[in-house]
Amino acid sequence: QVQLVESGGGLVQAGGSLRLSCTASGLSFRSYAMGWFRQAPGKEREFVARVNWSGGSTYYADSVKGRFTISRDNSKNTVYLQMNSLKPEDTAVYYCATGRRADLGDYEYWGQGTQVTVSS
Repeated sequence: QVQLVESGGGLVQAGGSLRLSCTASGLSFRSYAMGWFRQAPGKEREFVARVNWSGGSTYYADSVKGRFTISRDNSKNTVYLQMNSLKPEDTAVYYCATGRRADLGDYEYWGQGTQVTVSS
């Protein structure tokens, strides 16, 4: 079965950086686009970033553009989210996701999430 396991979350001060990782198993990783989402307390889950199968095409939410970078290493079945210039409003549980139509925004597999907390 498909498994997505996130890591790298934690507590960081505003202006700091974190790198999240998501390692996938049970699928042909290099065939799938990958996405990152987040959900803050009391809010709906929101899209953060997406990368295509090769890593050559990326797409970001306006709220993180210029601060976050999504990338992938197909040899390690891993997708990354480098988060710089973090703000308190970035505090959320971050999830990676994928699916056969992830490149079209349709995600069917989700990780368990990793908590990111940004203190002011």
